[in-house]
Amino acid sequence: MEGVVWAGEVRVATVPGAEGSFGVLSGHTPLLSRLREGFVHCETPEGERVSVFVSGGYVEVQPGGVTVLADTAVRSADLDAARAEAARQQAASQLHQALGEIDHAKIQAELMASAAHWAHELRGRSRP
Repeated sequence: MEGVVWAGEVRVATVPGAEGSFGVLSGHTPLLSRLREGFVHCETPEGERVSVFVSGGYVEVQPGGVTVLADTAVRSADLDAARAEAARQQAASQLHQALGEIDHAKIQAELMASAAHWAHELRGRSRP
């Protein structure tokens, strides 16, 4: 799904930067940072707290505001523990399968290199 998960005025935003979490207040120096998996926490001027889980992405800080571009974003109020666990298990399974495919490709490449080596050796021995 593409779209805005949450938009509003905030007093402070805390984001999970790639090198560690950091807070953004009004007047923060402009920056662009990669995000790691974690929660973006926002506090509105009225004191309401909003948390959004992001699976990674980027944050842009400009004088007029903060923009988070995330691969996946879900408000914490919308998180379902069972669905989240099922998604985690599916991702782990896909990762395991991908690693298996990488291992298979690596072994296949090693076998091809070995076959080429032995073919070269045999050709050299068959010459008078």
